[in-house]
Amino acid sequence: MSQIKVRFAPSPTGWMHIGNTRTALFNYLWAKKMGGKLLLRIDDTDKLRSKKEYEDGIRDALGWLGIKWDEEARQSARFARYDEVVEKLKNDGRIYACYDTPEELEFKRKRLLSKGLPPIYDRQALHYTADDLARFEAEGRKPHYRFKLIDEEIVWQDAVRGTCRYEAGKLSDPIIIREDGSYLYHLPSVIDDVDFQITHIVRGEDHVTNTAAQIQMFQAIGGKVPMFAHLPLLTGKEGKLSKRLGSLGVRELREEGIEAMAICSFLAKLGTSEAIEPFYALDELAETLDFGKVGHAQPKFDEEELKKFNTKLVHNMPYAALKDNFGVSESFWDKVKGNLNIAKDVLVWDNICNKEIAPIAEDKAFTAEAAELLPKGEFNEATFGAWINAVKTASGRKGKELFHPIRMALTGLADGPELKTLLPLIGYEKAYKRLRGEKA
Repeated sequence: MSQIKVRFAPSPTGWMHIGNTRTALFNYLWAKKMGGKLLLRIDDTDKLRSKKEYEDGIRDALGWLGIKWDEEARQSARFARYDEVVEKLKNDGRIYACYDTPEELEFKRKRLLSKGLPPIYDRQALHYTADDLARFEAEGRKPHYRFKLIDEEIVWQDAVRGTCRYEAGKLSDPIIIREDGSYLYHLPSVIDDVDFQITHIVRGEDHVTNTAAQIQMFQAIGGKVPMFAHLPLLTGKEGKLSKRLGSLGVRELREEGIEAMAICSFLAKLGTSEAIEPFYALDELAETLDFGKVGHAQPKFDEEELKKFNTKLVHNMPYAALKDNFGVSESFWDKVKGNLNIAKDVLVWDNICNKEIAPIAEDKAFTAEAAELLPKGEFNEATFGAWINAVKTASGRKGKELFHPIRMALTGLADGPELKTLLPLIGYEKAYKRLRGEKA
């Protein structure tokens, strides 16, 4: 087999969302595992809706996730190539002009449905007379163009879905060029896949019917048909994920402090027969990719579950896996990470331990008494236990009545890492002042 090559082909018509993030991830992991290459193809044939800010957003999201590509292509730079192929297919009788208006097509569709028949285009355009064409021209009609399917069984082995079969005679000839001359997705994608020697196409199951038609397009232009893997679509609380609504976007998750590897680990195993476990490197995650373990049911993406998983990932995150060490030492990270929900909250504890804070003196007389019992000198994890026992004996307090005022005085927060861990990080001088209600 030639070197494996896959492509991620986003349209820059909206922000990157979890659905196409998953597609990008699976393509990247497959290329990594198989020693192949990833092509980033910008599908910007929609001139009105394609925007540079969306394209920049896609690149930024991929870079942050750690998804790197080996080559780039842009469909808007390849119109001459598409036109060339279209002329050939017109001459071969595989592309034909249609002058049906949207209203006429809708009428035909409803009439077929009312008879219990599939709404397949009737190919009336193949039987236009010279008078028909003259009338259309006089009416100012502009044609759209369709690809003519050959009436045969289309079969392929899908890496996720297994054997897929379609009767081409039960499919409508797909529209490939709109009335305004702009290209739809179908044919340019096939031409690109052939020209860039794509060996595997990994995409959502909403493209399965497209694949049936596109296989005939590959054959019509003399290209090799790639292998396919159609992933079940993610669903969310609001139903189908929507790119246009920006639902569950990478930008939003990043802003909320979700780790890139939490997103990648979660998406790679969601809907598979494997447990969702933290990975801290895409190379390691890639080695576990197995399309045979991807289920056929549509997995539900729950943002709250991702957040819980992110907490689990952070609690076990090695210092070397931090994309940004936030200026804290490895020793400090290891001591506080078990109490973080998001990695950047390490800055909260860095401020508490190393910067000046205003303590919350809920019981100033008690904490001032505790300050006087604080042993001087270097602290270690045994210091807190000995000290709190002395405070307990002197005050007669126990439980929350003992611990809560001390925690609030030392940290200003009601919970967090164990005080036996924090006390050595805070040190004697700051601890003494805070217990006495002084800023330190």
